[in-house]
Parts: sequence; C-alpha cells; structure tokens
Amino acid sequence: MKKIAIYLSLFCIGFSSLNAQKIDRKKVVQRHNVVNTKADTLSTLTVGNGKFAYTVDITGMQSFPEYYKNGVSLGTQSEWGWNSFPNTENFKFEETLKPYDFNNDGRKALYSVQIKEPERNKKAVEYFRVNQHRLQLGNVGIELIKKNGQKAQVSDLQNINQKIDLWTGIITSEFTLEGTLVKVWTASFQNSDKIGVKIESDLISQKRLKVFAKYPYPSGQFLDEAAFYGNENQHSTKLISSNSTQGLIEHKLQTADYFTQLYFTDGKLSEAGKHYFVFEPSSKSKNLELTVEFSEKNQKTSKSLFADAEKESVSGWKNFWESGAAVDFEGSTDKRANELERRIVLSEYLTKVQCGGSNPPQETGLTFNSWYGKPHTEMHWWHGVHFALWGRPEILEKQLDYYFRSFDKAKKLAERQGYKGVRWIKMSDNEGNESPSSVAAFLIWEQPHLIYMTELLYRHNKDKKVLEKYKDLVYETAEFMADFATYDKEKNRYNLGKGVIPAQEVFPAKDTFNPTYEVAYWDWALKVAQQWKERLGESRDKKWDDVINKLAPLPIQDGVYLSTESAKDSFTFPKWMTDHPAVLGALGMVPESPKLDKKIMKNTLDIVWERWNWGHTWGWDFPMTAMTAARLGLPNKALDALFMDIQTNTYLKNGHNFQDGRLRIYLPGNGGILTTVAMMLEGWDNSTGQYPGFPKDGSWKIKAEGFKKMP
Repeated sequence: MKKIAIYLSLFCIGFSSLNAQKIDRKKVVQRHNVVNTKADTLSTLTVGNGKFAYTVDITGMQSFPEYYKNGVSLGTQSEWGWNSFPNTENFKFEETLKPYDFNNDGRKALYSVQIKEPERNKKAVEYFRVNQHRLQLGNVGIELIKKNGQKAQVSDLQNINQKIDLWTGIITSEFTLEGTLVKVWTASFQNSDKIGVKIESDLISQKRLKVFAKYPYPSGQFLDEAAFYGNENQHSTKLISSNSTQGLIEHKLQTADYFTQLYFTDGKLSEAGKHYFVFEPSSKSKNLELTVEFSEKNQKTSKSLFADAEKESVSGWKNFWESGAAVDFEGSTDKRANELERRIVLSEYLTKVQCGGSNPPQETGLTFNSWYGKPHTEMHWWHGVHFALWGRPEILEKQLDYYFRSFDKAKKLAERQGYKGVRWIKMSDNEGNESPSSVAAFLIWEQPHLIYMTELLYRHNKDKKVLEKYKDLVYETAEFMADFATYDKEKNRYNLGKGVIPAQEVFPAKDTFNPTYEVAYWDWALKVAQQWKERLGESRDKKWDDVINKLAPLPIQDGVYLSTESAKDSFTFPKWMTDHPAVLGALGMVPESPKLDKKIMKNTLDIVWERWNWGHTWGWDFPMTAMTAARLGLPNKALDALFMDIQTNTYLKNGHNFQDGRLRIYLPGNGGILTTVAMMLEGWDNSTGQYPGFPKDGSWKIKAEGFKKMP
C-alpha cells in the first residue's frame, strides 16, 4: 500500500506539473487585442474566413474608402472574384514568348517575358499581366448625416474607441457624431462570403444614419485599393429585388457577374446613384442589424442577421485558437518578449483570415491587390509552411488544391521549354494561367516548394494516404528538377543554369548559374522525392540519383558561400548585396545537408550581417536570417535578426508587416515570423534540447505546446 501511495503521489505531482504548464490560450490571445482611438489609415482591421475578407475603418464598416486608400485599404475580396478586360486587339499569349538558348544546346526554350518591342508584343504583355485581375467586390459602409444635412467626414467623428476581440473575431466600434453615440459590431461568417453588422444609435431614429453599398471599377493597376470610381459606363449594377427585409444587387463587369444579397431589420434598400445603393432603416428603432453576402450565383439563401454571424465567428475562432500550437512568453525579462508574442498572435489571426483558402494567397492577401491580385508561388513557402509547423496542416492542405488544378498548364510550360515533368508557374491566377514577367519567368526556387509542403503533410502523422494523394505531383516536380539540371561534361557535374534568376533577384538570367540556395534546395528536394519512392515500395529513379550524386557543390570563395557561382566577389559589389540575402536560405530554409559546411555558413552570416544593404530587403529576409542563426546555434543572433530595426521589418498596430508606401502590408513577413518561431521553439530534425532557438540565460520564460519539428 505504501508503494501505491508513493506512485499516486508522484503521479499527482507529475499531473500537477503538466497542468501548471498548460497555456491559457484565451488570455494570451486577448492580451493582444487591437484598440484604435483615432482614424489611422495603417490601423484598419479585418474580419474574414480565409477565402473572403472584409477590412473596416474606424466606423467598423467601409465608410471612408477614399480616405483610407493609401493606407491598409478597405478591401472586400474573395477567392472567386476575378475579372478580365476585353481583349479588343485579339492578343495571343504566344506574342509574349521569346526564345532563349542559355547553354548553347539548341534548346530554344520559350519564356513569357516583358518584351519591349515591337509595340504589339509589348501591348500583349501588358494585357496578360493585367488580366485576369482580382476584384474589389464592393464597399459597404455607413452614411452619416450631420445636423446641417451634409455628409459627415472622418474628421467629424469624435470619441473614437474601436477594438477587435481576436478570440472571437468580432470588432466593436464606438464614436460620436455631433455628440450622438454610434456603436457598431462587425463579424464575418465562417462558412460563406458574408458579414454581419449591428448598429445602435439615436441617429437611426433621426434618419441620419444609413448603410450604403458602392461598387468600384477595377483599377487595372499593380494595386487596386478599392476606391476607383471612374469608368462608370464600363460596368453595370442593378437592384434586382427589394422589400422591407431584403435586397439583391447584381454587378456586371466584362467577365464577372456576381450578386450582393442583403438581409436587414425593417427598412428599405434603393438605388441612390450610379453603382451606389442605400439602405435606410426604419426610424421607429434606434438599432439595426444586417448581413451582406457576395456570391458568384444568384442563389436563394435563408435570412440571417448579426446574431448568426456572431455565433459562427465565436465558434469558428474558438475552434481555431484551441487547435494546433500555442506559445506564452509571460514572465520573460527580455524586453522583446511581449512584442514577439504580439507579432505571433496577430500573424496567426491575419494569416487565418487572409490565407486559408484553396490557393496560394497573393502577397497582400484579401485586402488589396498587389501584382494585379495574382499569387506568387515562390512565396507559397512563406504563406503555407507555418500552418503545418503550428499543427494546422489542414489549412496548408487546402492551399495545395491549386497544384492539382494548375497541373496541366504547368506540364505544358515545361514542354514548351523542352523539359520533362511540371514547371510550376511563378505568377498566375488561381487557375495557373501564366503572367509575363522578365523576372518570374526565370525563377526556379518555387519548384521544390511542393515537395517541401507535401513532406510536411506526410510528417504530421506519416499517413500513407498523403503519399498516394500527392505522389504524382511530387514525382513530376522532381522530374522537371532533374531534367532542368544541365550536365557539364568537363567537370562531370550538373549545374543549375544558366538561365536562372535566383531568389536574390539582382542577377541576370543570361549569366547566372549555381545560386547557393537553389543548389542546396534542389539537392534536398530530389532526395526527399526518392524517399517517397521508397516509402511507396517503388524503385529509386536512376536519373534523379545521377543528378543528386553529381550536383554542383555550393560555391565558395575566401571561406564564405557566394550568392551564385557566377558572381565572384559577390560581397564586394554593392549591387549584389541588396534584395534577399538568399544565400543564408541554404541553411535557414533548407535542412542541413552533407553539401553544406556550417563553419563556412557562419562566416557567410557574419559577412552578410555586416555588409548587407538591409534597407533594401523584404519582410521575410529577417525570419530567414533568424532561422540560419538558430541552426548555427546562435539564438541571440536569431532574436536580433527578428528585431532588426529596418523599415521592412515593421509590424503595424494591426499586425501587418509594412514594407513601404507601395506595399503597406506583406503577408510573407507574417508567415515568416510564425515559421521561425515554430522552428526556434520545437527545433529541427537534428536539433537537441528544449527551445533550441532561444537563449538559455533565463531571460525567456516559455510555455509552448503543439508545435511540429521543422525538417
């Protein structure tokens, strides 16, 4: 009995210890709720569900889109909302193609590039860059009327107090207009492209508060900030039906035809101008509720109001936050701990809202367009990997649907250039239609991403069904990689390039070969593809093994890794020390391999740290640098990288990674933070000890649960 009592006592102590370490997730999340007390154009807030997002100003709706357009714009975007302008000159995609023979092997590979002449080809290039473009579906905001009958402006709002409860995904907004209080609650449905809003104010009974729906026209520009109201005659909107509790609007463009269904408490929806509709609530009440749904089809839906949105949002976000991984830095004495935790929580929220659909997201998510709204597959690593490392592989798996849909087009691209397998398209719409680009056409680092991401899915629970589902994608990806490598008879090795622009995009395709990061990534991915063969009981591919065994070594000069073998003295020319320091990715992003010498990489990190033009970098460069430092056993350096005081490493009040006046938000930075923190906490395949990426000097108090190791 005495022994049993001792065992029970030990068990209870162990259980108590485990309980003590359990994270209060709600507390962690809610201590980073965002509060706004003024109309800051860079502090807008977003609700959404991963495939649809709605970004609001200080009123809790999109009341002042023109005021906010140069900040974090008031976008309403979905996965399905795309349009193309008329192809009036009957351009053919073939007019964007230019032949190249980089290795003098007679290949004459055709690349879609930004041809400058003749004029018709130049116009064809521009047409296919702009089309398809992602749509801003519409602005839905509050129309406020002052006592003198004029419409209120942002400057007329006082006593502003807005908060997003990240645990529930609900935004509450309060303000006064000429002394009268307005309270607004905003939420997104989690299973449809629909928002719910509740408003309370005496302004309703005074007929001084209405809700509008306004439809901008696609800007056709690099950015579309949801506030271009020109070209009124080139699209049409009409009110299809309306009664005291609902209204249906149809919006037609050149190739897009979609619907906006509104349900509301008692009132009337009517056309108030070109592409402008106003809901005027009944003056019998001081409150209103409404839902607004955007859809591709005119489909009957059951009536819903704010309470329904609230219920879905609370349930959906609770499920999200209670799933997967979590970390708590409370009690740390390092002054950066709370800020890192803030960036983590807000990045989790933003990537769930903006990157949870069935495609690689665009770099600005579902807020406003960058590069015409088109996803960039080389960024998919940064958008998707963190979901798997945070124990939410199902979100990453949804994104991978894109590769099945675009497979045939990727196959044709490889064939057009004389290669086997599939060459994944760098810049495309959701269906894999290629966009001309003199940079994108020559990038190759997106190619192994598919292998990396599917490997993460397999590693989650080592389910053979994952291998069966993705094996064709993995094998065809590897087939291209092996065929793309060029055999050098003189040196008896395979080279990558010429005809390559590395992840560090400053090097010309015609001269560049064997970039360090890409060579390391090629080596790792081909080896993993062979492992898939073995796991499925298949024979290894002889050609892949030949490339693996004879792939060029990582280029070295003076004890450091070069950015590319073709760029000797690359750390002495200022031009070659800008953009992404991708040479560090050969260890930071790519698992350690026998090809890499960690002492040489340590020297490389030191040189890059000292000499790089960090002012000309991007948001994911800092997480990448941190991952390299962590793998080198330099946790303090990793944290210094994450907090480098550079503009492109800025994280706004709402959590977005700010780059510059052009890219006010940049989601690869958010994904990078999450990926790096997961790695620093849980480690990587050959790491040892707890939290290997964090200092062991007592300055960090850490609770972590649910993370997966990085390869």
